[in-house]
Amino acid sequence: MNKPSLNILEKEASDRGMLLRIQVRRPLNIWSFRLVVGEITSKDKLQLLGEMKGWAYQNTNGLQLDTMKVGRDAKSKVGDILWAATMAWALEETPCRRARLLAIYDENNQHKVLQRYFRRRGFNTVRHVGSSPLDLPLRLVWGGAGAFMVGNCEEVLDKNYRSWTE
Repeated sequence: MNKPSLNILEKEASDRGMLLRIQVRRPLNIWSFRLVVGEITSKDKLQLLGEMKGWAYQNTNGLQLDTMKVGRDAKSKVGDILWAATMAWALEETPCRRARLLAIYDENNQHKVLQRYFRRRGFNTVRHVGSSPLDLPLRLVWGGAGAFMVGNCEEVLDKNYRSWTE
């Protein structure tokens, strides 16, 4: 399968009546990004359907995913395009080849749902972040305890792009 570029994904989203955009800042040689998917509801209005936020360091393991939201009333496949576009951007514009995230531990059932969701997206649990002093740096970065998960950007892109195009 050919890897879709971010431009191709923007066009495909547009063909489905959605607008896909990314905002990138680069303070202190760190990429900070916000990728959004919206739907044009009238000439001057856009309804936000979903977003992904994160940052990237200047190394192959540097893509850190912080926030992923999909609205309750969002069209089908919004999550797929968010994941695919984020990975396409990372592969095109950064040296990152792996992405990291934390499935926050809120409550048992919700935590299990999050882990299952991220596994379906192409991530694997590396370790659990808890109250150990060694976990403090990760807790500070992500704001809590949970399952520290890692995914290969190309594999996450492939999996989510296939789902997007089905």
